[in-house]
Amino acid sequence: MPTLHVELFEGRTVAQKAALAKELTEACVRVLGGRPDSVDVIFRDVARHDWATGGRLWSEPAPPAEGS
Repeated sequence: MPTLHVELFEGRTVAQKAALAKELTEACVRVLGGRPDSVDVIFRDVARHDWATGGRLWSEPAPPAEGS
């Protein structure tokens, strides 16, 4: 069965991660078969200054909207 690696911005609660792990596990069992205890979910919290999209760090202020 799968090992799922989930990267997300830090700051999610343990309860949120537990709920997501439950949902992901249920989806894997439903789609792939097998047992829930064979699905692993690994969470990796990432600081916003360690993640960039489109060449801009998520920790940087958003650029002004065009036409503003």
